Amino acid sequence: MLEKNGLAREIARLKKEKNAVILAHNYQIEDVQLCADFLGDSLELSRKAAVLTQAIIVFAGVKFMAETAKILSPGKKVLLPRLDAGCPMADMITLDDLREMKRQHPQAMVVTYVNSSVEIKAESDVCCTSANAVQVVANIPAREIIFIPDENLGNYVQKMVPDKKMFLFEGFCYVHWRISEEEIIEMRSRYPQAKVIVHPEVCPEVTALADEVLSTSGMLKFVSRSSQTEFIVATEQGLLERMKRENPGKTFYPPGTAKICSNMKRTTLRDVYDALNEEKYEITVDPAIAEKALHALREMLEPLKKLSSH
Repeated sequence: MLEKNGLAREIARLKKEKNAVILAHNYQIEDVQLCADFLGDSLELSRKAAVLTQAIIVFAGVKFMAETAKILSPGKKVLLPRLDAGCPMADMITLDDLREMKRQHPQAMVVTYVNSSVEIKAESDVCCTSANAVQVVANIPAREIIFIPDENLGNYVQKMVPDKKMFLFEGFCYVHWRISEEEIIEMRSRYPQAKVIVHPEVCPEVTALADEVLSTSGMLKFVSRSSQTEFIVATEQGLLERMKRENPGKTFYPPGTAKICSNMKRTTLRDVYDALNEEKYEITVDPAIAEKALHALREMLEPLKKLSSH
């Protein structure tokens, strides 16, 4: 049985031998983060997947992320180390739900958070991430927007783009939903010098208490540039681990108890090794669905482009 250092060496060898690259989301466990070639949020990793030259992409994340990589790089083999790494929020909305919303609001364009299935993306006009959701919605020529599936992110975008009329689905991230107003107030009282930075998937009551509302990539940039040395970081614990590594002179506090995404934390270093060694589990997407989803993803990756009306 290979120990951690041995697994890391074997992963490095297999990457070279098989012309492979490892993408890992910020919420992965630290061992997996450290073995990745590229570490980032959904938008960063989507952009990277679209331009990589390696033949194999190992995506240490959850299923919708690997599907996105496959759609953007159809000629590459995309591997997901754990098939049971899903996203409960992505599973909350069905095609029937979306089609009913489109029936009720026929003039609206559909903006879909990238945390969604490929089938939902294929029924959408444009995708977004938490990093560019405000920009995407602001640039859409339609006044009415169906925003799915994250209600909290939708509420935040509506606040930032008040001239749009947004229809929201009642989906949520169970990790960010657990971050409470009371926890932030308590942490502020304990660490009054700390800046409060929150992810826009938190509830509006928590957003209202924040000094900054930022995507995970935005949080990383903010703390690295800030002259502050203490931060209360309201997001999944994996990001705090990265912050601590990259900012050794600064202190980061979780919002009360550490908030953990069990799906993100399923992938181990052994899973990454097995994925490379056995080339499992390969992600495939129906070509007809992939073609439709690709349009929405391309629009997400070109947020300054004026989106064509449907």
